[in-house]
Amino acid sequence: MGCSTLYHLAKRGISDVILLERNKLTSGTTWHSAAQVRALRSTRNLTDLIRYSISLYETLEEETGQNVGWINKGSLSIATNEDRMVHIKRQEAMANLFGVEAYSVSKDEAMERWPLMNGDDVLGAVWSPDDGRVSPSDLCAGLVKGAKMRGAKIFEDTGVTGIMTKGGRVVGVETDKGTIRCDAIALCTGLWSRNAGAMAGVDVPVYPCEHFYLLTKPVAGAEGNLPTLSDHDGHLYIRDDSGGLLVGCFEPMAKAIDPDRLGDDFAFQLLPEDWDHFEPMMMNALHRLPMLEIAEVRMLLNGPESFTPDGSFMLGETAETKGLFLGCGMNSVGIATGGGAGMALADCIIDGATQTDLYEADPKRFPDCFNSAEALASRAPEVLGKHYEITYPGRQWHSARGLRTLPLHALWVREKAHFGQVFGFERPMYFQKQGEPKLGFGKPDWFDQVGHEVSCATNDVAIFDQSSFGKISITGRDAESMLNRLCANNMSRPAGRATYTTMVNEKGGIKSDLTSLRFDDESYRLYVGSSAIKRDLAWLREHVNANEQVEIHDHTIQFATIAVMGPKASVMMRSLGADWLDALGYFTHARNEIAGIMVDAVRLSYVGEAGWELTCACEDAERLYNVLNEAGARPAGTLAQSSMRIEKQFLAYGHELDTDVSPMMAGLAFTIDMQYPFIGHEAIQKAMETPAKQTIVSLRLADVDAVPLGNEPVYHDGQIIGKTTSASFGYRIGCPLALAYIDSKSAVDGTDVFIDIAGTHFIASVSRKALFDPEGLRMRKSQKIA
Repeated sequence: MGCSTLYHLAKRGISDVILLERNKLTSGTTWHSAAQVRALRSTRNLTDLIRYSISLYETLEEETGQNVGWINKGSLSIATNEDRMVHIKRQEAMANLFGVEAYSVSKDEAMERWPLMNGDDVLGAVWSPDDGRVSPSDLCAGLVKGAKMRGAKIFEDTGVTGIMTKGGRVVGVETDKGTIRCDAIALCTGLWSRNAGAMAGVDVPVYPCEHFYLLTKPVAGAEGNLPTLSDHDGHLYIRDDSGGLLVGCFEPMAKAIDPDRLGDDFAFQLLPEDWDHFEPMMMNALHRLPMLEIAEVRMLLNGPESFTPDGSFMLGETAETKGLFLGCGMNSVGIATGGGAGMALADCIIDGATQTDLYEADPKRFPDCFNSAEALASRAPEVLGKHYEITYPGRQWHSARGLRTLPLHALWVREKAHFGQVFGFERPMYFQKQGEPKLGFGKPDWFDQVGHEVSCATNDVAIFDQSSFGKISITGRDAESMLNRLCANNMSRPAGRATYTTMVNEKGGIKSDLTSLRFDDESYRLYVGSSAIKRDLAWLREHVNANEQVEIHDHTIQFATIAVMGPKASVMMRSLGADWLDALGYFTHARNEIAGIMVDAVRLSYVGEAGWELTCACEDAERLYNVLNEAGARPAGTLAQSSMRIEKQFLAYGHELDTDVSPMMAGLAFTIDMQYPFIGHEAIQKAMETPAKQTIVSLRLADVDAVPLGNEPVYHDGQIIGKTTSASFGYRIGCPLALAYIDSKSAVDGTDVFIDIAGTHFIASVSRKALFDPEGLRMRKSQKIA
């Protein structure tokens, strides 16, 4: 990552750039990497990073004269059970969506490509001909040569001892050979990144695990170059190596290692062999490769590799310190992703943003609680183990749980909630859990319970706990003008009004969507998504001008937010003496009491039913819930909320919204008021003048048994025209549904399209509007926006 970032900075004309290496280049983890390069990832943008890596590795020798050892023999991933076959079919569909050449093959075809394996239990495979591998040390040599050709400098045997900051910005770096003044630092420091970040007061939640692979002496049949073989059900990857075999594993539960135990001089060393730990994987390897019984072992290599709490790397500027960028926590895809990630990090340093949205890699996605050594040592082994696990819908982490709880957590435990972890918070997904759910690709175990919770919100009164949503206060003389510069909607509305708005970047892409309550001339509260808290805070603080009198504070954990939704909510509130709630118009708010408890109530809805979102002090949350519950309201979880918001075509950041999407594409033009020169104003003006190529639609599936999950290709007339973004069963409309971005010319009501769900094409009908109550009459009743 360091060499790639250096190369790309130099390639973009940054001549005063240097790389500091405390030992020698490729020490630490790089030199012993198995160096597989497999293109297909979970999103188009992550996939494109690796496709760029491949193109770079193919051409770097021509540019620099340095052979990087690129071998393009493809990759083969086998399936030995039906769920893995479904997973493979989903991969094939996704590859078609992203333009990657990958397709499923039969057992016989798989055996032809890898005749050394035992195929008795193989059901099929996915074949990716463009994949390959590279020599990591030679690759770094090529990148360094290309960087030096453009004026960059490298200083080996130079340890960093401190990072200098002033006013929250990088101003220099201290080394054991002197001090260097600079305005930007990229930490590409692998498993030492947590300690390196601490020098600048920055959280970098990265932790190492031991990572094993077996090397054999030459064996018959491995003399040439074979495709990389992945036996994910056996937790194995296999390839030829110098005439022998390399057999590596991502075992179900790995061994974390304290980076302090490695010592400051750890460079080209390895960790001790551990045959007892490797033995279960060895048995899997003997099953897949019977010739291993007679193969001579060269060594069991055990080297450290770093992992993040969610299995995705970190790339971008930190929230805490301007000018400090991260390119680390690569989760065993550092060589594959490194070329594209180095390019993206260079863009981020120079331009302030990557060319395409890399939401999944933003360092600001982690709350502070994940940076503890205890949480990381618990989570990292599970992250390694999940590397090859089937990504079932509803899959949750088991380790490092309970880091943050909501004010009503104890009540939710008593209600037998099944929890999901979001930004460290434990949020109830559904209630009345009956044992651990069995995961799969069909109708989920929780289907009926979620339906019951939706019914409660549709026919009676339901309570949704939204306390994990960020609550950011903006106060001061210049609060209004500052928000009008950052928000695309009109933030000058009077006190008592709520405003839904987007914030866009200079290119007109959606940086965030949020709801704002105005309390008085100098006071607002912004409600933002749970996982957006750190990112939005950084964006807001970054854009306060020096002469502005504005204070920004995160009050998320000081307040609880309870959404009370359903057609009987009004009657229930009147029974509690809270008649004042009926006077609130849609998107208006007021502060008053409910049963003696002070709340800020706003009339709006994320589920399409009438009701209010009530915010109170955390210490009052349990009392408020008990009052509402005794009056007849029942709890509903995030899965019910998600189903209902998809029926209403309400959008979610990270699914329908990111910086690659404009408000016009997302049907959010109503969140824009062009009278103020907000950030991105010029780009939005241009976007308004040019019809969007794609637009958001709702898709109603005809087959009631279909189970769309999101990220599936959408076809029309045999061509891919878009992809699903969120999907669920629509309990109020009685069928599965999805939100999708499709070509605008196909976005005509009633048009029949097909969704590829694991290789089966399901027919769906297009709707430009929400599939449930498209006019919003239920949540507004007879009142109009004030």
